[in-house]
Amino acid sequence: MPGQTTERAFEFHVEDLLLKQGGWLSGTNAEWDKARALFPARVFAFIEATQSKLWAEMGAQHGGNLQAMLLDALGKELDIKGSLHVLRHGFKFYGKLFRLAYFKPAHALSPDVLDLYAKNQLTVTRQVPCHPGDHSTVDMVLAVNGLPVATIELKNPGTHQTWRHAIKQYQSDRDPRAPLFDFKKRALVHFAADPDEVWMTTRLAKEKTFFLPFNRGSHPGQIQCGAGNPQHASGYRTGYFWQETLQRDSFLDILGQFLFIEKDEQKVDDGRGGKRLVTTEKMVFPRYHQLDAVRALVAAARAENAGHNYLIQHSAGSGKTNSISWLSHRLASLHNAQDQKVFDCVIVITDRKVLDKQLQDAIYQIEHAQGVVKAIDQDAKQLADALIDGTKIVITTLQKFPFVLRGLLHAAGAENQDKTSDEEKAQAKAWQAAIAARRYAVIVDEAHSSQTGETARELKSILGAKPNNGTAGNGEEEADWEDRLNQIMASRGQQKNLSFFAFTATPKGKTLELFGREGGSGKPEAFHTYSMRQAIEEGFILDVLRNYTTYSTWFKFVKTVEDDPAIPKKKGAKALAKFKELHPHNIEQKTEVMVEHFREHVRHRLGGRGKAMVVTASRIQAVRYKLAFERYIQEQGYADIRSLVAFSGTVKDPDTGIEYTEPGMNPDAVTGKPITESQLPERFGSSDYQLLLVANKYQTGFDQPLLCAMYVDKRLDGVQAVQTLSRLNRKIAGKDEPFVLDFVNKPEEIYAAFKPYFDSTSLQESANPEMLASIKHELDQLQIYHWSEVEAFARIFYRQADRQNPADHAHMQRHLQPAVDRFKAIESDEVRSSFRDKLGGYVRMYSFLSQILPYADPDLEMLYSYGRFLLPHLPLDRDNIVVKIGNEVELQYYRLQRVSSGAIELKAGEPEGVYSPTDVGTGKAKEEKAPLSEIIQVLNERFGTTFTDEDRLFFDQIKARATSNSQVVQTAMANPLDKFQLGVRKLIEDLMIQRMTENDKIVTRYMDDSDFQRTAFPILAREIFDAIRAEHPTE
Repeated sequence: MPGQTTERAFEFHVEDLLLKQGGWLSGTNAEWDKARALFPARVFAFIEATQSKLWAEMGAQHGGNLQAMLLDALGKELDIKGSLHVLRHGFKFYGKLFRLAYFKPAHALSPDVLDLYAKNQLTVTRQVPCHPGDHSTVDMVLAVNGLPVATIELKNPGTHQTWRHAIKQYQSDRDPRAPLFDFKKRALVHFAADPDEVWMTTRLAKEKTFFLPFNRGSHPGQIQCGAGNPQHASGYRTGYFWQETLQRDSFLDILGQFLFIEKDEQKVDDGRGGKRLVTTEKMVFPRYHQLDAVRALVAAARAENAGHNYLIQHSAGSGKTNSISWLSHRLASLHNAQDQKVFDCVIVITDRKVLDKQLQDAIYQIEHAQGVVKAIDQDAKQLADALIDGTKIVITTLQKFPFVLRGLLHAAGAENQDKTSDEEKAQAKAWQAAIAARRYAVIVDEAHSSQTGETARELKSILGAKPNNGTAGNGEEEADWEDRLNQIMASRGQQKNLSFFAFTATPKGKTLELFGREGGSGKPEAFHTYSMRQAIEEGFILDVLRNYTTYSTWFKFVKTVEDDPAIPKKKGAKALAKFKELHPHNIEQKTEVMVEHFREHVRHRLGGRGKAMVVTASRIQAVRYKLAFERYIQEQGYADIRSLVAFSGTVKDPDTGIEYTEPGMNPDAVTGKPITESQLPERFGSSDYQLLLVANKYQTGFDQPLLCAMYVDKRLDGVQAVQTLSRLNRKIAGKDEPFVLDFVNKPEEIYAAFKPYFDSTSLQESANPEMLASIKHELDQLQIYHWSEVEAFARIFYRQADRQNPADHAHMQRHLQPAVDRFKAIESDEVRSSFRDKLGGYVRMYSFLSQILPYADPDLEMLYSYGRFLLPHLPLDRDNIVVKIGNEVELQYYRLQRVSSGAIELKAGEPEGVYSPTDVGTGKAKEEKAPLSEIIQVLNERFGTTFTDEDRLFFDQIKARATSNSQVVQTAMANPLDKFQLGVRKLIEDLMIQRMTENDKIVTRYMDDSDFQRTAFPILAREIFDAIRAEHPTE
């Protein structure tokens, strides 16, 4: 059947699968009440079949009015409480509770409930009228006992339509206020599907509707797994969705056990100088890998019982909080094939503050039970009580982790008792006996595990780890839950009453060895994997390697541009190629580079909210950086940039004897009071601070989506490199790929660190500033866009923020359309592919280089923004009438960023048009420096000398003598710079020796110190060469 090409053929096939294999029944439009968005006859039939006594009783009471009255009551409850609540907990009618669904119990000990479960009627109805005011229809409606719970829009690429068109249909043609689509009140989820992919949303909001992929990934279970789906035995890549996910038991399980409403409370400005609390609700439907992982883990635990380990390798952006929430709830009620409870208690070890409340809310929504979850926030006694008092789920923090394990290991007889009093021993023995008789599932969540250095020391002391050559207390070693856990597991062995479920994005080798399972390669592998590549390709996180660059590469790029008079510079841009060689201990140099780069390229991002992190090698280095940042910012008079520093404990500067603490170095910009460690994340998130300097804190598990750049001055190895750089990967509307400037590590080392988790390369190997103009020329020649269209687009795009208006988007689209039409008209696949690839390469390269270089070429900038918005409109070969899924928020943020960055200026008060920055094209720096001042600056910074302006004049005199020397002039005119340098080295030395009496200290150092000479000579030689060439232009 995949050969059939019409949309209806695909629709028919899907319906056939659901009816014949999925346990569904066929519904009809004759049964459909469009105004109420219900199948009333199905509602009545289910109630009569499962609650016959109650139905008869109400029939006797209300006679012929029963059905109408019941529908009114049901409609009101659906409007107030929502369809998910009514499905799970029923609705009240004249004081009586009517059930509208029965869900499968965790065991088979209740045959009556299983009989009721079997009576659920799942119906699939095609082409259902969906708007009371018109005749539009939705392709499919899925209903449970007459209540619609899902809609599906199907597309078939054979008719040149894909899932993208289905999304566009939901965004453009579906009214979110219609009864069927009203959030929470009827359909709970909406799917956009074709034979290749499935996407979903739980809330329609016109063009702001946000869809998530519900795909397996290109290579499920592998690190190389990207977006999309592999081939499926059904012939459709989405066969898993129709045959597995929507299978009757599976779909009812999702409705009964997975879906929940997440409430998010945020403080926002109330406009009067205060804050108000805003609550938003979101219906959470599991993503495919979450559903797959939880079900696979539950099935394995059911078959294997307690005493086994499971490693779940889920990338950042995978939604681990929800996965852990669902898993803990399922494990708490899990029964094996013999209907025996597998675990008496589930212990969740996490530092996610939201998990406790979220779990309580989710469980209450699912089973209306309270007291199922208990958070441990006091002491070991509270914890021990919870472990034996029948509490189903215990949540505790990483700090309490040692107490949990010690209690459990004591109970298992794996550790000696501490020295305690008789009374304490008796209490401990009672706890021990009770705990040992129970079985525990321990879910360990690494995500937020290392925001303080204290945890490591606490774990070491409690678990008896040997001190590390006296360094355990210095705060320089990063707390690592994984190493501690591995140490315990390796030394104690597996306990038969404990199962560990370890969630991590980046498992270490030892973790894989202890928790992994032998895979096809014969080596231990994770039980379940959601790869970093898939998370990136599906758009949940950003690729932190895309714009990774080392200082040496950065310098090379910047120098190329500064030395090339043909490349226009941005107005007022600082000379960034200042320090070719950075002294390892010269923090001032790096501070200047970081601050100036941040102000030039990062600050304006996200509408001026962009932030950056500086990763330092030690606590004392973090202290020195903080002092250097404060000095430099004050000297420059910058009022738009403030820094915070994060380190553990107290640091004493060995040079000055002064002691520093984190709160002491972070006075609040508003109140002047010290910012405490617990306050720092929230304060850094505010608009008062832009830079966070860290020493072994906030390098794992710190989520701050506003981080757009990172400056690394620390050696990073293996997992630590991945975890540290991953602080940048969080997405937020309008955020592009982040930028990393690394002063210490080599690209090949960073790529090697990422290799086990993500196969990727950076742009930096192939990027070349000079190539941009060349690629633009090649694109221009293809004449798919006309330059007048690019300029017309730019006139609107680069309007100042206060002059932008809602109609801009439509006008910009109008200027893109001619190029789209010309592109589609090209018959050659090769030409189309070449243009699309070239334009994509240009956009990526400009994005990368514009974060490094002080560009201000209006043509390059305009083509970048135009190309960025044109690309999504250019169809792939199979998808020949591609539809752009617009995101207004992304577009708005992106426009703000480009306009506020000063990439192109539109002069106020003049007719709108694109203007170059004022000094473009001259190739001259705005500030004329004194001749040869650079040589003095570089020598002083590199060698710690204190040469003055008088010394500079000495070099200037050498230059003057050289430029009037005929042999030097001949050499300069006949050779390029590198050959000139070889030819004049001896002559320069002779000139210096001749003037030795005028500046003995410089000449002596120059002749005796080869490093000094290697630094000074190239600058001096270039100055002489440039002066001669300028004075004697070639014919």
